[in-house]
Amino acid sequence: MITGRLTKRPDLKYTQSGIAVTQFTVAVNRAFKDSNGERQADFINCVMWRKAAENFTRYVDKGSLVGIDGRIQTRTYKNKEGTTVYVTEVVADQFTFLESKKDSTSGQSGSNWGNSANNSQNGAQGQNDPFQASAQSEVKDDDLPF
Repeated sequence: MITGRLTKRPDLKYTQSGIAVTQFTVAVNRAFKDSNGERQADFINCVMWRKAAENFTRYVDKGSLVGIDGRIQTRTYKNKEGTTVYVTEVVADQFTFLESKKDSTSGQSGSNWGNSANNSQNGAQGQNDPFQASAQSEVKDDDLPF
């Protein structure tokens, strides 16, 4: 179980066989402060499948406070250069919204809950966003763990 805020809006995709999948990162604050008195965070990569992925993507946005229940999974794949890449992620089985949209949008200026006009106005800001996703490859049925 992890609790934290989404680093960006999840992007819903579908496999070749039509199975919904979304990948996202949750920023989880550590329980202690560092030597400078500042709180650190860990950035946990997560993946969610099927109807849960569709529902999750429909109702959350960057900065949303969520609870994720799942399991740790490790996998490997070969990148374009032929190098083996190791991935550790949480396969999310369940999720909980830990604040309402009203609470999120009033407390977080970055949350716009899908307002496409606001998204286009902030396009230049995304270029400096360290959490902006790089191009992701298509999910193939061979990538599925089942």
